Amino acid sequence: MNKLELISALKKEANISKSEAARVVQIFFDKMADAMAQGDRVEIRGLCSFFVKNYKSYTGRNPKTGEKVTIRPKRLPFFKAGKELKERVDY
Repeated sequence: MNKLELISALKKEANISKSEAARVVQIFFDKMADAMAQGDRVEIRGLCSFFVKNYKSYTGRNPKTGEKVTIRPKRLPFFKAGKELKERVDY
């Protein structure tokens, strides 16, 4: 399912216009992204949680030249499936 399919499903289930459904989905994704950008964890009980992992700086290699390069510290988003979602997927 992609974003447009999600909007269509919301439109049908909530009996609202496509533009209203698109606005709801956009607000939802924006608020999740804003929370994660601030370092907060986003948890949807029974479904999943999103959180940010911090990585330290380390020395890597350029695969083309073999030259050592310093990789800057970074923060990356992660997804963890909830118990109920795992059970639904696994039947």
